[in-house]
Amino acid sequence: MTTLYIDADACPVKDEVYRVAERYALPVFVVSNSWIRIPRDPRITSVVVDEGPDVADDWIAERAVGGDVVITADIPLAERALKAGAQALHPTGRVFTPDNIGGALASRAVGEHLRSVGEITGGPKPFSAPDRSRFLQALDTAVVKARRR
Repeated sequence: MTTLYIDADACPVKDEVYRVAERYALPVFVVSNSWIRIPRDPRITSVVVDEGPDVADDWIAERAVGGDVVITADIPLAERALKAGAQALHPTGRVFTPDNIGGALASRAVGEHLRSVGEITGGPKPFSAPDRSRFLQALDTAVVKARRR
């Protein structure tokens, strides 16, 4: 069965994931470093992991397998999910694939380097309604694809 994993700290599309999960009767794990309110639904589980870098990512990466969908803005976690056979989606609807993950990792490394030498990179664009719409479409497509496996 397809399982949805949300890298939930600062994820702006949790409610959309809950709606899609309800439509398809899928289990959801909401993984974060602190308590997050979730709907009262037996298929939705909140997982609070210890504080620390990548602890939530590690929890997800250790469990996601082929047929699952991981929702994350964290590019290294997306890469780990893809290597495990899962699908990975950015909250803006960007679909991470084996073909584009290398470029995403390289862009991330360049940005980190620029910030480390004092460059002001501006950060990500504000989350928008079109981002939310793209995400819903991408998630629905990913779930349909996963269920066909």
